[in-house]
Amino acid sequence: MALTSGIGTPSEFDRALLVHSARRLDPTPPTPEALATAPKVLLHDHLDGGARPATLIELAEEQGSYDLPGTDAAELAQWFHQGADRRDLGLYLETFGHVVALMQRRDAIVRIARECAEDLAADGVVYAEVRMAPEPCVEGGLSMDEATDAMLEGLAQGSAGTELTVRLLCTAMRTAARSVDVAQVALNHRDDGVVGFDIAGKEDGFPPSRHLDAFQLVMREDFHITIHAGEAFGLPSIAEALHYCGAGRLGHGVRIVDDLVLTGTEDRGPGLAPGITEDSAVHLGRTAAFVRDTRVPLEMCPSSNVHTGAAASIAEHPIGLLTDLRFRVTVNTDNRLMSNTTMTKEFGLLVDELGFDLGGLQWLTLNAMKSAFLPFDQRLAIIDNVIKPRYGALRGQPV
Repeated sequence: MALTSGIGTPSEFDRALLVHSARRLDPTPPTPEALATAPKVLLHDHLDGGARPATLIELAEEQGSYDLPGTDAAELAQWFHQGADRRDLGLYLETFGHVVALMQRRDAIVRIARECAEDLAADGVVYAEVRMAPEPCVEGGLSMDEATDAMLEGLAQGSAGTELTVRLLCTAMRTAARSVDVAQVALNHRDDGVVGFDIAGKEDGFPPSRHLDAFQLVMREDFHITIHAGEAFGLPSIAEALHYCGAGRLGHGVRIVDDLVLTGTEDRGPGLAPGITEDSAVHLGRTAAFVRDTRVPLEMCPSSNVHTGAAASIAEHPIGLLTDLRFRVTVNTDNRLMSNTTMTKEFGLLVDELGFDLGGLQWLTLNAMKSAFLPFDQRLAIIDNVIKPRYGALRGQPV
């Protein structure tokens, strides 16, 4: 595999990082109870990807003229899971049409957003940035600003009285041509709870630079940008997002591993990541080195990345290697309905398949909170008053 540079021999520093993993910092593995109660920070969660199946059925009944693939909540949930788990991003995205078709009324949007916040709070999430494209929500007569207002209202209702602080990211569809309008909607609501701008959708053939005018508008207004990049397409998408479009974070960014070469590993058999030995070494290309050096956060979503084909399996997901190499990795759900997941489930998969313990999960959680698009003082308050004390208690360590 060709790297994006001629960077030479690996450093002894990186050799040491591979051997002394950041995933395993505690003497014992965490209990299921500890995983459930551990504070979580979620930066990449789609509102339309986390709707409750029972709610979709009720909304379809209220609207009267919309047919879902099922009328039983459990069967409908299974339909979404099976439809998403096809190892292809384009096929994965097909399932969203049923959800957005039912998000054309203000009350429906408010309800789905409220239930999203309720579900995240129940999962132990203490800070979340939920994202949604307002573009598909206008077919029933709402404007994009009105749809965004409804999302914000629902998130506020659902988080009231809980530990959850939740904000909204406005997303433009990369396959459409309204990104400048969506960027303006994000800016219109920056004082109401919208904290950033994103593009999402089919990546291959729709590069970030196609929406350069929108990104330049957001940058001129000193606002935050995260971009889906390096999920279904490789390093060129990541490079464009960073160097042309001003991304402060990368949505997924899994394909950054295309710019790493790992040598001296031990073959552990099919379905498992190579084992690290004393002879292991890693070579970083320029793009990978830039991402690590500048602490660009990677919004990784292990279950979703497997379902879309960005990773072969959880055990082979690069989040483990990138954690060891101290990239600023975060763990996220992406689409809780489609991938049948929660943050607690994602934590459990990292523990079972990649050897993370509570210390490693705390490291991921702190990475995420440091990378949030929340003002610095508010980020620091959640870190010092919630995350560190709660993990300290779970790990039996003084804060």
